[in-house]
Amino acid sequence: MRCVGLVGYGEVGRIFASGLLQAGVAEVLAWDLLLADAQRREAPLAHAAQAGVRATEGVAALCAGGPGLIVSAVTASNTLAVAEAVAAHIAPGTFFLDLNSASPGTKQRAAALIDAAGGHYVEAGVMTSVPPYGIRVPMLLGGPHAARLLPVLQAWGMDAKVASERLGVASATKMCRSVMIKGLEALVLESYATARHYGVEDAMIATLQETFPGIDWQTQGSYFFSRVAQHGKRRAEEMREVAQTVREAGFEPFMASAIAQKHDWMAAQARAGHFANLPPQPQWADYADRLLAARPKPDGAA
Repeated sequence: MRCVGLVGYGEVGRIFASGLLQAGVAEVLAWDLLLADAQRREAPLAHAAQAGVRATEGVAALCAGGPGLIVSAVTASNTLAVAEAVAAHIAPGTFFLDLNSASPGTKQRAAALIDAAGGHYVEAGVMTSVPPYGIRVPMLLGGPHAARLLPVLQAWGMDAKVASERLGVASATKMCRSVMIKGLEALVLESYATARHYGVEDAMIATLQETFPGIDWQTQGSYFFSRVAQHGKRRAEEMREVAQTVREAGFEPFMASAIAQKHDWMAAQARAGHFANLPPQPQWADYADRLLAARPKPDGAA
């Protein structure tokens, strides 16, 4: 497979583009909504040019470029929209790898669109954060076409394995994991910042270290604060898909919905500029102090 198309040229798309080229893919095509925005397209265009990626003018142009594999790497809320757009132009026999964090039901609807157009839909559950691993991030594949795509991905060095021929198994595994991981992030943000307010953070973290000695709670806390500050919006969208996953199982998603709200809130703090000009490699306390300083003042306070 000499050509791969990427829909989505954000953090994950850029990492995958670089990794695929290094793995020997001859050509990588990319499309992103930012490329249609005259005011914001310069940065992704410059990045693509420097990376050796051919930016296209849209989904139709990307599909016309002849990729044997199209990778969807967008935010969770755009999962189905991308499948709809690609289905209108995909060449029969083209694989479509859906990396997005979406519910089993959403992935099944996306698969129906791609397969009806003659494409071969494969779901992927990306099981941890992409940046430390690049294209070697552990992922579970699902669907009737997964076994045929697997050796292609493994030849590029990807850490992929087939979870099931049944669509939804890989994404359900990912979504259920996200309740825990994104939930832990939200809990750390709330716990640490509140402890900082009361001046009890050292004592509180010491008890966590004693109870769970396998985790470096200071380092992990700093990582959680930084990742949610940077990607809270994307994480909140994922958690809304997680909430849908819980609903599809017949439960009320109390926790998933609250986690989405917390990540959205953190993203709003970042958009408001509260984390601007932090020191290099900021610690969790640097973020917490900015959050504390940004709190609304009580009525009548100076």
